[in-house]
Amino acid sequence: MKNIALHKVHVALGAKMVPFAGFNMPVQYEGVTIEHHTVRESVGVFDVSHMGEFLVEGENALALIQKVTSNDASKLAVGDAQYSCFPNEKNGIVDDLICYRIKENTYLLVVNASNIDKDWDWISTYNKDFGATLRNLSDEYSLLAIQGPKAVEAMQSLSSLDLSAIPFYKFKVGDFAGIEHVIISATGYTGSGGFEIYCKNNEVEQIWNRVFETGKSYGIKPIGLAARDTLRTEMGYCLYGNDIDDTTSPIEAGLGWITKFTKNFVNHEALAKQKADKPARKLVAFEMVEKSIPRHDYEIVDGNGNIIGKVTSGTMSPSIGKGIGMGYVSSEFSNIDTEIFIQIRKKSMPAKVVKLPFYKG
Repeated sequence: MKNIALHKVHVALGAKMVPFAGFNMPVQYEGVTIEHHTVRESVGVFDVSHMGEFLVEGENALALIQKVTSNDASKLAVGDAQYSCFPNEKNGIVDDLICYRIKENTYLLVVNASNIDKDWDWISTYNKDFGATLRNLSDEYSLLAIQGPKAVEAMQSLSSLDLSAIPFYKFKVGDFAGIEHVIISATGYTGSGGFEIYCKNNEVEQIWNRVFETGKSYGIKPIGLAARDTLRTEMGYCLYGNDIDDTTSPIEAGLGWITKFTKNFVNHEALAKQKADKPARKLVAFEMVEKSIPRHDYEIVDGNGNIIGKVTSGTMSPSIGKGIGMGYVSSEFSNIDTEIFIQIRKKSMPAKVVKLPFYKG
């Protein structure tokens, strides 16, 4: 089990540390609900340094990325970020990722911690045809997500850049908390605004300390992975291993918007056919009608008790006070307002299919 660079800092803060994707990670500090509301209402900081970072460079960097990812990276200008996925050859997803265009022929791919080795092998296999320069920076870099409606205001004094002028899914490389050449990215996994900071492991403690000193008057708090999960679920953001995996296609998962058939990418022909034919199942969002909490892997049934799918993510939403979830169902049950039932302790609890996001802000 690996430790992230700030492991001792989290332990000293009283974090509950748990093994996650091969790392000891802070799952919570004060408690999930308090941490969740801190991010929705003010500003909180997640240490997500377990995430993987691959640098792709050279004249064929874009050609390689175009082949292995579903979105169209040719649309990226320097300073742009893009959500995407690696489709596999069997109508599934190897991983989802964010692609950053750092320079003309330099891209940074940020991947899930649990998939670093798998993703590296996958992209390296395809790179035999392209000869791009690949570097796995995962063990050298840390990542802090500073999230919430007050994040920009609270952190502005730490940078000479105008943080409020960085649009959503854009980034700047500049000074932050006394460190030069930091990536400041207007991205996140919470739906409450803010940004993510990429820095070297030997720089992250200084940044962490300065962030908490500067944010003190805003009530800044450290936030664990448990609240990260409730926050992303309220937005309907997919989590790899739950809502998407090696067996779910981007079309089934509602990720058609990051799947561009204007280019030739891995498995594009089969996915185009699936889109045209309409998939047999779809990922839907649902709210519980009565007080109950859906959980991962609970069965979804119709009014007659026939199994029509399963829950992939579920929680009690701290923001709206209802049980919410996502899951795959047979496509005929995927329309908004359709009544479905979640099997909770042998009882069929009513739910209805809703439009995302659950949390409207």
